[in-house]
Amino acid sequence: MDNFIQIDIFTSSAAIDGITGALTDRGITGFIIQDSADFEDFLENKDANWDYVDDSLMGLKTVEPHITVYIHDNAQGAEMLASIRSYVESCAANNDDNFYGNIRMELANVKEEDWANNWKKYYKPFRVGKSLIVKPSWEDVSPKAGDKILEIDPASTFGTGQHYTTKMVMETLEGVIKDGDRVLDLGCGSGILTIAALLFGASDAAICDIFENAVNTASENIEKNGFKCFKAYCGNIIEDERLRERIGGGYDVICANIVADVIIAMSPLFQCFLKEGGKLIVSGIIDERADEVKSALAENGWKTISKKNEEGWNCILLEGD
Repeated sequence: MDNFIQIDIFTSSAAIDGITGALTDRGITGFIIQDSADFEDFLENKDANWDYVDDSLMGLKTVEPHITVYIHDNAQGAEMLASIRSYVESCAANNDDNFYGNIRMELANVKEEDWANNWKKYYKPFRVGKSLIVKPSWEDVSPKAGDKILEIDPASTFGTGQHYTTKMVMETLEGVIKDGDRVLDLGCGSGILTIAALLFGASDAAICDIFENAVNTASENIEKNGFKCFKAYCGNIIEDERLRERIGGGYDVICANIVADVIIAMSPLFQCFLKEGGKLIVSGIIDERADEVKSALAENGWKTISKKNEEGWNCILLEGD
C-alpha cells in the first residue's frame, strides 16, 4: 500500500485560485481547500434554509486559508516536493503587496529533514538513454565502456533525474548535443541538465534560475562533476531585459524544464538566445497544457521536431522556422 505525505500551503484567500492552477501545472490533480471566506459566503447566502451549522463548517470560521495536497512517499514524490517548494518560495519572494499573505509550506506529521534523509532509500543509480548513469554520491557503480557518470544528490532544488520531465530532457539531449555546443539552461534547478549536456560533449554552458539557492546549488553540482566552463545568472528573464543581454546569444541548445505558463511567457524570447539552426527543448508540461504550449511556440516561429510523453508529462524538441 502506498504511503503519502501531506503538504499544507498556507496563503491568502485571494491567492488560492492562482496557486491551485500552478499546482495543477506541476501534476497535482487533487486539492483540499479550507478558507474562512467560504464560511462568510455561506452566511451571506440569503436563499439558504438551515437550522444549524455542523462542526466542520463552523471550523472554517477562523481557519487560516490553506491548500492541502498529498504526494507519494517515494522518489517521484521527492521531486514533486522540491518543485512545490520552489514555487512557494517564488511566491514569497514576490509578495511585496502581501497578495499571498503569510505564504509558507508545511509537512504534516513528519519533519522535512527526516523525510529528506529517507529519500536515500529511493535514490539508487539508474541509467538514462544509451550512455548516461545518474548516481548519488553514496552509491558506487561499475560503468561499461562509453558510459558517462553524472553524480548528484537530493537537495532542496528540483532535479535528481528521476522525474519524467527531467529524464526526458536528458534523453533528448543525448541525441541533440554535438561536441563543442554551447548550452543555456533556463530554470536550472539542481543543474542536472547542464551536467548531462557537458557530459554529452557541450563545451560551454550558462545556467539561470529565479532562485539564488538554485543557482548556487547548480553551480556546486556542476563543479563537483568536474566542469568549470559555465556562467551562472540569477533572475527572471521574462521581466529583466538587462539580464537577457548579460546572458547573450549564440547558444546551440536551450533547455527549459519549467511549467507551461512560464514556457508560454518565454516563447517570444527563446530566439534571441539561440544561433541560427539552434534547438529548443521544453519540458515540465502536463498533457492538459501541451496543445496550448505548442500553439504559443508555433506562433513565435518554432517548429516541433519530436515529442516524448511519459505518465502525463511532455517534452518537446523544436527548431526555429
